Amino acid sequence: MHCFQDTSGEPLRWYVNFEKPYLRRQGVGIDTLDLVVTPDLSGPHWKDRDEYAQLRRLGVIDDYLHRQVERAKGRAITMLDNRTGPFAGGWPAWAPDPAWPLPELPADADVPD
Repeated sequence: MHCFQDTSGEPLRWYVNFEKPYLRRQGVGIDTLDLVVTPDLSGPHWKDRDEYAQLRRLGVIDDYLHRQVERAKGRAITMLDNRTGPFAGGWPAWAPDPAWPLPELPADADVPD
């Protein structure tokens, strides 16, 4: 679960990742399915559905893993509908310390594993 905000601290969206451990695939990207939710929790939508379906067709996401994802999706939607779990307290107030330096990617970050 991520809460994205702009540089002034205004909320942009909630982002719930349904993912295997990161594995960057040449020409495919990262195996993930995401639930994106508006800051007021009124507008959820699924992102990467076509890519997820393609991973299912290719066998990257097998039936066992697909059932796990479906259960996790159900739990996330139930928490959203009931305003429980991470959706219970409204937008989080935490913000990074402005004195922290911006992180930098290593020089070989674009090289597949």
